[in-house]
Amino acid sequence: MKDKTPVSEARPNTTKVVVASTVMLAFISFWRAAAIVLNDLGSTVYYVGGIAEQAIGRSAPWFILAVMLFSFAVRSIYMESSSMFVRGGVYVVVRDAMGPFIARLSVSALMFDYVLTGPISSVSAGQYLGRLANETSELLHLQFRLSPNYFAVFFGIGVTLYFWWYNIKGLHESSTKALRIMQVTTVMVVMFLVWCGITLAIRGPAQMPPAPTPANLQFSDEGLGWFKGTLWPTIPVVAIIIAFGHSLLSMSGFETLAQVYREISYPKLKNLYRTGNIVCAYAVISTGVITLLAAMIIPDSVRLQYAENLLGGLTNYLVGPELIRLAFHMFVVIVGVMILSGAVNTSIIGANGVMNRVAEDGVLDPWFQKPHRRFGTTYRII
Repeated sequence: MKDKTPVSEARPNTTKVVVASTVMLAFISFWRAAAIVLNDLGSTVYYVGGIAEQAIGRSAPWFILAVMLFSFAVRSIYMESSSMFVRGGVYVVVRDAMGPFIARLSVSALMFDYVLTGPISSVSAGQYLGRLANETSELLHLQFRLSPNYFAVFFGIGVTLYFWWYNIKGLHESSTKALRIMQVTTVMVVMFLVWCGITLAIRGPAQMPPAPTPANLQFSDEGLGWFKGTLWPTIPVVAIIIAFGHSLLSMSGFETLAQVYREISYPKLKNLYRTGNIVCAYAVISTGVITLLAAMIIPDSVRLQYAENLLGGLTNYLVGPELIRLAFHMFVVIVGVMILSGAVNTSIIGANGVMNRVAEDGVLDPWFQKPHRRFGTTYRII
């Protein structure tokens, strides 16, 4: 009688592969990663110059430029920390180093930043667009007017829902929108650099920002905060630190670099290095240099009138026909609406990355990590 080979022995030797992931695998290029970070970081060029000048005086552009150069050092820290094979996200890393209370505090602070960034940016974009609509209506001698504040609320809700849906679809979809926004923004930045250069060559600077020395710092009451009425601001080193701190707003959004690192395509470290260099170089040119050019071209007596939209004010003082400057002004405002809206996308991506790491660390219930049936994303966290 012929022996029968057991079924278990007849099966060929196979290797079982288990993908330890709660979502479908999808990676993005370093260009897309840089665009996501710059959608938030790059938007500060519109307002950081005015805010910093209100707080510390006319030396603000130099401090903003210094912060942008300082971002290269921060980039190096992100690269070093991201290259370490340390299990878990921010919660586990901080918990193991400093305890559970500080870990919860760290996650809460990071989430607080992301939660505030989205609404503030979208509402600011809505106000830009609402005011542009009123300005256009006035130029055309129309009676149409709308309330920028009310319009900004509905616009912000719409933008948030729009990017929420694209993040449900996946990072590749939302990063495409970020990349398109930065392509248009780059056109605006190049036009500013060329046009400002021509203006300075023809007219010369209206003034030069004073050197960033303690003697030239003029702190407002809000700028001093708790230091008001104390001796601390009179100490040169402390005064420089305070001024530098007020300028750190220009680096807002840089922390998203650590969240998108996992999504960068192979080779990760090399592409992370490229992403960091692109982000830092772009920030130096767009935020640092253009803010300095605005301080040189816009007269000191009127510059603070454009504190909320420094680039919009800069278009009024460039050389050239008024009609062309008006068209460029409208283009600048529209780009501002786009990049501020893109900051909502950045905040959603950053918050989603943090919450996914927290869920993987076992802090959140596994229910939150259930993937979307169609797109494979953690839609319950988004």
